[in-house]
Amino acid sequence: MTQQVDTIRGARALLMNTTLYREFQAEKEEILRHKWIESEKAGYDIGFERALVDWITHYRAGWRRARQQSSTDDGPLAGASGVGAG
Repeated sequence: MTQQVDTIRGARALLMNTTLYREFQAEKEEILRHKWIESEKAGYDIGFERALVDWITHYRAGWRRARQQSSTDDGPLAGASGVGAG
C-alpha cells in the first residue's frame, strides 16, 4: 500500500512539473478570473461552463498569443530556439 502511495505521489509530482500541466493551470486561472469578472457584471454567478465558452470564444486566442510571445521573449526556451543568441 505504501509503495502505491509513493508511486501515485511520484506520478503526480512528475505531472505537475510538465509544461502541459502548467499551461492547463494558467488557462484555468484565466477562465476563473473571467468568470469572476463576468459574474460581477451580471450580478450573479454565471457558472464555469458559460465563462469557459465565453472566454474561449472571445479571449483565448489573444491570451495564447501573448503568452507564447512572452515565453519566447523571456522564457527558458528563448535560448533554446536561438532567439537572442549571438
